[in-house]
Amino acid sequence: MSTSSLDGSRRPAPDRTRGAGGPGADPSLVPAPTRPGYGGGRGYWLTVVAVASASMMLPFCVTGAAVALPSMAAHLGSSVGSAQWMLNAFNITFAALPLAAGGLADRLGRRRVLLSGIALVGGMSLLVALSPSMAVADAARVFQGCGAAAVLASGAAVLAHSTSGRQRQLAFGILGTSFGTGLAIGPLVAGALVEAAGWRSVFLLAAAVSVPAWLCATRAPESRNPEQPALDVAGLLTFTTGLACLSFAFVRAGAAGWSAPGTLLPLAAAVALVALFVAVEIRLADRAMFDVRLFRRPEFVAVVCQPFTVTLGFVVLLVYLPAYLQGVADRTVLTSGLLLLPMTAPVLLLPLAAGQLAARTSVRAVLTGASVLIVAGALLLATLGSNGSWLALVLPLLPFGAGVGLAFGVMDNAAVSTVPVENAGAAAGIFNTMRVTGESVAVAGAAALLTRLTAARLSGSGLSSESATRIAGQAVQGQVAGAQHAALAAGFTSAFHTLGFMLAALSTLGAVLTYLALAPHRTATALPRASAARTPPSPHRP
Repeated sequence: MSTSSLDGSRRPAPDRTRGAGGPGADPSLVPAPTRPGYGGGRGYWLTVVAVASASMMLPFCVTGAAVALPSMAAHLGSSVGSAQWMLNAFNITFAALPLAAGGLADRLGRRRVLLSGIALVGGMSLLVALSPSMAVADAARVFQGCGAAAVLASGAAVLAHSTSGRQRQLAFGILGTSFGTGLAIGPLVAGALVEAAGWRSVFLLAAAVSVPAWLCATRAPESRNPEQPALDVAGLLTFTTGLACLSFAFVRAGAAGWSAPGTLLPLAAAVALVALFVAVEIRLADRAMFDVRLFRRPEFVAVVCQPFTVTLGFVVLLVYLPAYLQGVADRTVLTSGLLLLPMTAPVLLLPLAAGQLAARTSVRAVLTGASVLIVAGALLLATLGSNGSWLALVLPLLPFGAGVGLAFGVMDNAAVSTVPVENAGAAAGIFNTMRVTGESVAVAGAAALLTRLTAARLSGSGLSSESATRIAGQAVQGQVAGAQHAALAAGFTSAFHTLGFMLAALSTLGAVLTYLALAPHRTATALPRASAARTPPSPHRP
């Protein structure tokens, strides 16, 4: 088997394995257990169905919750801050725990952790569906994020350790398709459910899917690696707490402003905890859950920054554009989901084509071109209007989705190709952690930005600063008061235009850094033993 390197050359895939079997495991190279008659039989398909269906729930837990949030917040009488934490609570634990969950899977058993993760995701979905208040839903989403991290860390490991050869390639192809399906059709399905049966049905669907997934997972083979080092508890605590403080600061900024003590204190705590986390990880070295030494490589830094320049805008639009379409543009929930298809469909269709394109050209060319497409789509957001037609939405969303879809097809390859072979697993783990972390912070940060920009326009119409912030925050969640509809439409639309220009600037910077850092002469001299072996995809892209 051969793979495509960053400069487009072909080279044999190296023999490497990673005991953690988490997000960074190489599915094609981890030895499969010896189970006579297992490959391709009933047990094989039950395992694939279990992991694929469980993994499809993960992006749906993000996109479905975002679509259901406006109706949910209105029904439960939630404040803007509480409503935003329904999304943040899931994202924080989901971002912080995959590496720790992978360590637990190695020690306790990968199937056992997978079963626990599926049960948590499904059980907490049921609790959210039955929640009498937003506070209960927020608490349930914290534990649901823990379960999602467990599924992410153990699902791919279960497949990698129970399949081999063509059966393994098929299994991971199905897994990638399940992630893309959950991401692409999530808003549409959630929109249809909210319109037909209310917001609770969105979470009931996730709970229902978890039942057959759990039953199928009971037939998966068990595997573990008891020789793994102890969990990095200090790193886990500082990282998780720091991320929680950062997200809380962004939420408070949207409600109280950046100069409020309730914003500045958690922001300062986040900075201090992240600095402490880096110090802890440097001291632990080989026992650290996050190998910060890899950041000494400029080419690795450029690739790790891809989630911030590629997926950040995609996730922000996926979460807040439906609220804009429902609240300001007076679209139905189902119509809002349909209008997102020009952006979500390419993410389902293009990753496989991106891999073929990278083999013919180079990963550098694909990632740079993807960033250019995203820049074009972000700039075209300036055409967004509350009375715009479907065609006016296609204009910015199609190039945006095409750029994201192409990048998703090669980003993981690039992450493991920029480090020596022995660090490939750690590189993939860092990349996945940075990706989900960036998305969770982006969701919180975008809410604060859109709220402040919209409130600034409302303040000019005679409202007090406090009232303008409150009304703008409700609009960001899809709740638009009739009396201020015209002013909110103008303010929210202008805020989206500004956001588009900011995303365009960020993606432009990403395109330049990628093109320079992944130059063939740099990767050829810095990576004499690196490879571009494909890693299992994360649940935020195919």
